[in-house]
Amino acid sequence: MTHASRRSACGAEGVATGAHSRLLMIRTMYQPQKASRSEQLPVRNIAYHVRQWGERTDDRPPLFLLHGWMDVAASWQFVVDAMADSRWVVAPDWRGFGLTGGGGVDNYWMPDYLADLEWLLDHYAGDRPVDLVGHSMGGNIAMHYAGVRPHRIRRLVNLEGFGMPSREATEAPQRFGRWIDELKSLHRGEKALATYPSADGVARRLMKTNPRLPQDKADWLARHWAAPTVDADGSERWQILGDAAHKIVNANIFRVDETLALYASITAPLLMVIAGADAVSRLWKSGYTLDEFKRRLQSVPDVRNASVDDAGHMLHHDQPAQVAALIESFLA
Repeated sequence: MTHASRRSACGAEGVATGAHSRLLMIRTMYQPQKASRSEQLPVRNIAYHVRQWGERTDDRPPLFLLHGWMDVAASWQFVVDAMADSRWVVAPDWRGFGLTGGGGVDNYWMPDYLADLEWLLDHYAGDRPVDLVGHSMGGNIAMHYAGVRPHRIRRLVNLEGFGMPSREATEAPQRFGRWIDELKSLHRGEKALATYPSADGVARRLMKTNPRLPQDKADWLARHWAAPTVDADGSERWQILGDAAHKIVNANIFRVDETLALYASITAPLLMVIAGADAVSRLWKSGYTLDEFKRRLQSVPDVRNASVDDAGHMLHHDQPAQVAALIESFLA
């Protein structure tokens, strides 16, 4: 499938055919309140897809929104729509997600995201500090980058970006072996992402993962989270816009001491936002707890905490108005 066909399939209104088209006539799809625009930007030999809302019309820094694992930049539409103020917002599709290519790699590394973000800030902000918001994996990237380049961040918001469970150095031999085994499995075609017979199937998958996601938003998001492709037998299937190589375990064990050093180097005020439902225990069944994360957070010099009620890990989908209000109040 060409980039042009993927981009068309991921338009705001989407394209439906046959019985699925009639179904959409019955129910109403979410209608964005603020229009976005897309562009491709060369970043480290990869064509990066970047979505923007608003224009650079005042002296405020750009607001960068960083999506999480197996998500896309369009996922921020609900929060942007809920913002009371109009401002310039920049949201990239991370490498290997959405409409950004992966560069032909067979696994992904955290340092690459940090370097990619640096290239993006160079292009859109120059030397000006930016406001940086990240969700989940994007929150982890934002936290690490703010420790590496503290002078480039004016305000920092982390939405449910908890990091990883601590690991012992003795796990390293087994970890490297697992990484190699999973690479071989990927190259044998055993880690392909699921496909769906229609966009409606993608929407049902999103709602199964997040029962709080309303139908209208699921229908809209499905057309940005996936795109139609044609199987060998000529039938249409909807393919998730993510590289299966993202499923490969990281070869290096997670180092808490390195993370705490990065946290300690952050100079921007941090707003840490946690959903009312305890996502840490659900996401990590290895004993990693919210209390442990809060102890790590004590290394950040300036932290404000907030919570969002009646929301799970995808709190920017569940309660976009609450999330938008928290972000705007903090940035102001």
